[in-house]
Amino acid sequence: MNRLFVMMAVLLAGMSAYAQSEKRIYTKAERKSAEEREFQKRMETVMDSINYADAVKALEELDFVLEADRLVFKRGETAFVTSNTNFISLSDNKAVVQIAPFNGGGPNGVGGITVEGRASNIKMKTDKKGNITFSMSVMGAGISATVDLSLPKGTNRASVTVNPNLNSNRITLGGYLLPKERSSVFKGTSF
Repeated sequence: MNRLFVMMAVLLAGMSAYAQSEKRIYTKAERKSAEEREFQKRMETVMDSINYADAVKALEELDFVLEADRLVFKRGETAFVTSNTNFISLSDNKAVVQIAPFNGGGPNGVGGITVEGRASNIKMKTDKKGNITFSMSVMGAGISATVDLSLPKGTNRASVTVNPNLNSNRITLGGYLLPKERSSVFKGTSF
């Protein structure tokens, strides 16, 4: 009885060792597909680092546009929007904030509002990990707000929070930070 038990244990151990040492043989198409996925992943990493470098340069030159594809309102409601009509831009100390969650109409003609102002108190910091925070005050006829931008290292996907100075109608925009010359935004009528 004891001997039978030992033989069964040895047999099971041998079978499990054989099963673990067995390697899967991939077909040529499966190897090619895996290589293509790996190549695609490396290319995305390279493109992300190039886009990040462009975004950092645009921030340093104070000539950028954040094309937003997502809005987060004061109480956490989220709206997915078109990036060519929802943006924040800065060029020559002139800031534009356009939020257009609706399709057409509105005070600016593109479904929302567009306000312009002069940027001041501009600050840019990079932490130890390479994440960038950028802030500025924007004052104009239709806007008095603090704009805080956050750009994580390695991507040009950023978020911007607009905090009005006169009320608490904070809004956060999420999108891609681009140099102004690469942007394709459509500016509506401003205040």
